[in-house]
Amino acid sequence: MDNNVKMQAKNVDFFYGKNQALNNVSLDIYANKVTAMIGPSGCGKSTFIRLFNRMNELVPHTILHGKIFLDDLEINSPLVDAVDIRRRVGMVFQKPNPFPKSIFENISYGLKVNGIKDKAFIEQKVEDSLKKAVIWDEVKCRLNDSALKLSGGQQQRLCIARCLAVETEVILFDEPCASLDPISTAKIEELILELKKDYSIVIVTHNMQQAARVSDYTGFFLLGELVEFGKTQDIFTSPKEKRTEDYITGRYG
Repeated sequence: MDNNVKMQAKNVDFFYGKNQALNNVSLDIYANKVTAMIGPSGCGKSTFIRLFNRMNELVPHTILHGKIFLDDLEINSPLVDAVDIRRRVGMVFQKPNPFPKSIFENISYGLKVNGIKDKAFIEQKVEDSLKKAVIWDEVKCRLNDSALKLSGGQQQRLCIARCLAVETEVILFDEPCASLDPISTAKIEELILELKKDYSIVIVTHNMQQAARVSDYTGFFLLGELVEFGKTQDIFTSPKEKRTEDYITGRYG
């Protein structure tokens, strides 16, 4: 695999029972870049990114054909531990989902699950992760408070910090700003641009302005097909496919 490619999908078909949700999708996710997935509701973009950390296999009666790689590791190989893949490929959902625990415990939980017992190391990792997620200054005096007391935007940044604590390499964002106000959305977008220095980022968004602002590459999905993929500037200014142009200009979707 190209050294600039962090993850790769090759000829992926995916089924929910007899319903085919993805049709022959091949796509590269580049290291230290933001890749956006756009398209109308139900087009397969969220299903697609969930393949990158094997979340779809938690859904009964699903079938995957094709291969997905993380670096040179085929992630669906029987020899590969799904839990380890989900550590290396973290996910932030549309609605923030903090654990009903303290702010500190939300971040330390993954470390303890992975067998880390050094208290000083855990405390430092919690602080470092919250700083990377640009929320430390807002919570440093209330680490023992319930995470559920945080605002929606703060909860979303906490969930990002939770990913960072376990040394993830790729972060999947599934419409991370859909339930947030404009100020919180701007903070998340600024954070994504900062995080790409150290992580590979994939974001599903219905907001094409957001895709244009934060992403380096964009893939347009329609009815389970990857219609077009390329540099974001090219997709938005000179798409090669008429269906892409029609969607971007608001003719449908």
